[in-house]
Amino acid sequence: MTEENNAPQSLDDKRYQNSNLPKNAAPSQPSPEQEKEMKKVRQELDSLKKWIRSKYKFVEAMGIIPPQASELFDEENELSEEEKKDKPMHLLVVLPDDKEKEYNQVKGEILKKIKESKQKIWLNLFLDKDLWEICMDSKFEVIEAIGMAFPLYDKGILGAIRVAQIHKSLVLKKFEKYVYSYVVGGSVVRGEAVKTSDVDVYVIIDDTDVKRMPRLELKEKLRNIIYSYVTQAGELAGVKNKLSPQIYLLTEFWEGVKDANPIFYTFLRDGSPFYDRGGFLPWKLLLKMGKIKPSPESIDMFMSMGDKTKDMADRRLMDIVMGDIYYGALTPTQGLLMLYGVPPTSPKETVAEVKKIFVDKEKLLEKKYWDILEEIVIKYFKGYEHGKVKSVTGKEVDKLLKNSGEYLKRLKELREELEKRMMEKNFHEIYDNVFEIMKSMFGKKAESVLIKSYEKELINKGKANPKYLHTLNKLVAMNKEYKNKKIPGKYEFENLRKDSVYLVESLIEYSQRKELGLIEKSKVVLSFDDKHADLFLTNPVFLVEGDKVRKVEGKKLVEGTQNEFNQVIANHKGVKGRLSGELLGVLEDELGEFDISF
Repeated sequence: MTEENNAPQSLDDKRYQNSNLPKNAAPSQPSPEQEKEMKKVRQELDSLKKWIRSKYKFVEAMGIIPPQASELFDEENELSEEEKKDKPMHLLVVLPDDKEKEYNQVKGEILKKIKESKQKIWLNLFLDKDLWEICMDSKFEVIEAIGMAFPLYDKGILGAIRVAQIHKSLVLKKFEKYVYSYVVGGSVVRGEAVKTSDVDVYVIIDDTDVKRMPRLELKEKLRNIIYSYVTQAGELAGVKNKLSPQIYLLTEFWEGVKDANPIFYTFLRDGSPFYDRGGFLPWKLLLKMGKIKPSPESIDMFMSMGDKTKDMADRRLMDIVMGDIYYGALTPTQGLLMLYGVPPTSPKETVAEVKKIFVDKEKLLEKKYWDILEEIVIKYFKGYEHGKVKSVTGKEVDKLLKNSGEYLKRLKELREELEKRMMEKNFHEIYDNVFEIMKSMFGKKAESVLIKSYEKELINKGKANPKYLHTLNKLVAMNKEYKNKKIPGKYEFENLRKDSVYLVESLIEYSQRKELGLIEKSKVVLSFDDKHADLFLTNPVFLVEGDKVRKVEGKKLVEGTQNEFNQVIANHKGVKGRLSGELLGVLEDELGEFDISF
């Protein structure tokens, strides 16, 4: 896609009219005559653009300054009152710095072409460095107007400036009192920007008068907001350039400048301010004058880094082994043991359990892979903990990386094998559970008969969800697959497992309701001396009065236990006993006169 295709389609584009620049009232809807005139202007501008591009292929950008900034550019170019009356359109053309010798020639030929076209255009020709000089002169409104120019052609610099300007405006609007400087640096300032270049911006936060919160808390709070505006600025600018903000506190920035820290030194040397409250420019001038020099302490600090190189390299090698390689092997292994059903283990226990379960018992893992785990955990990590291993060589790290890679690959295969085993085990538990409940409900019958009984007694009578019939048939079908050594898919099993949970719940609920009904049929209520007791005509007969449980033995009412009563009720088949004269006599001897209600 060419640059023209990426450009906006109209000079009326709202992104270039509605900037934060000082401006008059927004233009009203153009009349048909004005529309005709604008169309003619666009055609003439397009012709001029093509001529400039064909003649000067090194041109970096061309654009039209927004109408609301025209007075600003009239003043900058020191136009006479008579020239202002013609209301010229300000054309922006940017050249690379290495074409400085051709500047006057290019300017003369473009002016000649404009004169021939008889267009009311005022040429604003800049080198890259001229744009940044505008920033150094604190003419922030001018550079903002350039950033909001309607791009006729752009290799990337206008888009980069525009997205930074919009981001700056969003940041200042939110918390201007905290922003000390907003500076652009990197490839944009060096004249290397393209349409996909990152735009490096630096925001310095004034923390010298912060009383309500700690400085670092202020930095983090503002950092989050500043970063949240990055995407919004890119969308508003309509460019592919991505902003890369760096946030510094004023106090830490000053410390870095004072010590001539390379990061801040480069930032000062290359950066150009889009907003500044009076700190960045003096620092930059002091740097140019050679007044910012590193302190003896900072020189010692940077020089000492060379002495620490070997120690740092050794420590990083140890970090790789004791951090990345060790945890990379240990943590997945612990997870695999948990999958098998072993509670979380310590590092030493993990090594022992892997050998005991996967190597010796299940014979799922070859010993050579266990040897790799033992070497990483016991020899190196535990050896390091106990002071036996104090350093490692690059050769050892390479070997451990290679071995751990092979171990992890085998661990993934083992996980698949284990998951298949666990899936089969879980399936048989579910299958057995479902059909045991079915047998307790309908008797010890074949699967097909049990399913037909379920359909007749529950589905057809509207006491169960019809979809559970499909679940029962699916359980039978999957059981046959396992018998024929066909392993079902993981998602197929998982769906069946979920459905089986609801099936079991419904079976248990129905079974409990049925048992409760059988128990209720065997119960009568006795009323005596303003008291009530439940008489269960089971074998033996039980009399339950609150927490007191008694049973009939022979011709007497004796003490019973809750466990005895529960066991009889659990085995009760719903056959109701008789209220014989003998039973009534026993109860009358114990309770006196009583009333019976069913």
